[in-house]
Amino acid sequence: MGIRGLMSFVEDHSCEFFTDLKLRDTKIVIDGYALFHRLCFNSDLELRYGGDYDAFTEVVQSFFASLSACNICPYVVLDGGCDISDKKLTTLKDRAREKIQMAHSLAVGRGGHVCPLLAREVFLQVLVRLRVRFVQCFSEADRDIMTLANHWNCPVLSSDSDFCIFDLNTGFCPLNSFQWRSTSTDKATESRYIPAKCFSLEAFCRHFGNMNKTLLPLFAVLCGNDHVNLPIVETFLSKARLSVGPAKGRRHCRVLGLLNWLAPFADPSEALDHVLNYLPKKARDSVKELLCCAMEEYQQSPGRLHDFFQGGTYVCPDAANLGLPGWVLVALAKGQLSPFISDALVLRRTILQTQVENMQQPNAHRVSQPIRQTIYGLLLHASLHPGNTPCQALPPRPPAFREVERIQKNIKTSVVEAVELLKGHPDLSTLTELSLARRQTLLLETLKVKQTVLEPIPAALKLPIAVSCYWLQHSEAKVRLHHLQALLLGMLMGPLHAIINSPGNVVPVPGQA
Repeated sequence: MGIRGLMSFVEDHSCEFFTDLKLRDTKIVIDGYALFHRLCFNSDLELRYGGDYDAFTEVVQSFFASLSACNICPYVVLDGGCDISDKKLTTLKDRAREKIQMAHSLAVGRGGHVCPLLAREVFLQVLVRLRVRFVQCFSEADRDIMTLANHWNCPVLSSDSDFCIFDLNTGFCPLNSFQWRSTSTDKATESRYIPAKCFSLEAFCRHFGNMNKTLLPLFAVLCGNDHVNLPIVETFLSKARLSVGPAKGRRHCRVLGLLNWLAPFADPSEALDHVLNYLPKKARDSVKELLCCAMEEYQQSPGRLHDFFQGGTYVCPDAANLGLPGWVLVALAKGQLSPFISDALVLRRTILQTQVENMQQPNAHRVSQPIRQTIYGLLLHASLHPGNTPCQALPPRPPAFREVERIQKNIKTSVVEAVELLKGHPDLSTLTELSLARRQTLLLETLKVKQTVLEPIPAALKLPIAVSCYWLQHSEAKVRLHHLQALLLGMLMGPLHAIINSPGNVVPVPGQA
């Protein structure tokens, strides 16, 4: 995430760029994506067998308990779907390939970090249960996080080096130095606090000859971030004489060299003109437009997340201009619909997440493709009215949907046809107006399960059993009895565990009355 090499560079200079904090009695805006990955990867959880979700739940609960003990009020902001311009597609595909290699490494008994498929959903469930305030943005959340934190004058908690570039009023606390497991008590006030470090943008700029902080977005896009990776920038880097000095590794050379080169300029406009002078004349206009557009990603967001947290309404200009049904926008903001839906709606493309599995076999998402085809059928006729969005800002929307999926140890984009729903079925705008019985019928038709099969099943288990019936019918691998027994046992373990551990419950000892 963020700018290549920057986070390790600033951490190597932590004494200069960071101040120690005793964090308590404050709001804090949390990068939800960074947090659930950090908790998943740094808590000794089992990552190879589909997800140790009970242990993950306990870790998430403990984290927010520590915040509460120090009177820290968290506001979690999560990334949504891809940007409507789809400008990060190359980066996302590269990350998908990296995840496949890590998943393979885990599958054969070596190390690696791949989030289990449902980690994000479990994280959201815990937030709901703990009544932690959160919002899911329509696309990437970084600008919204910065804007919200500045509105409230509170710090940001993340691991994304982009927050070293944003002009934050109260600073950025990296997750790797946020000691939530080691809360302490202030002897003077007897208040509990979390030891943390806060990045100082002023100290960072001072280190580079009091450079103008408005130059940092240009530094970010020249150094290489998730939005910009122009080969022609390498032309500039090869021709400019970058003063490096002592640096550790190739990435640190680029970071240090660019910062030293930019420091003398008065403002981004002057620096950008000098960058363009190193490029062929015919390329200058197009490169300038791309770099300026990328630098905009470090400016304030037009969205107003504080309105959502104060009144429950969140208007994302990009989403509003698309003319999506109101209930869809609300459900996306509340995390009730996954970013998969907005990607499919806006881009007609989804990226199927990698998990640890046998890389020689078809990916596990294949079994659920008919379900996704029905979802695509519901989305196919959604009315997207661009409104104020320029036509060129919207990617072309093909009639079919594309899925980026794993094929052995690489990725492939497959074209998937949407299922044309029978006449009389609802479109997306009226879906929530259907009766519960009608919605259940639509679900069971999708799963190819008859209502009569589920009649003797307890209500809490009807959906898991229906999905299991679907799986038995559609699995490419042969399902054997012990597979089904393991699945049913897994469904029952949660309720049994809750009964056994409920207060006042007496568990009978075998052989005793």
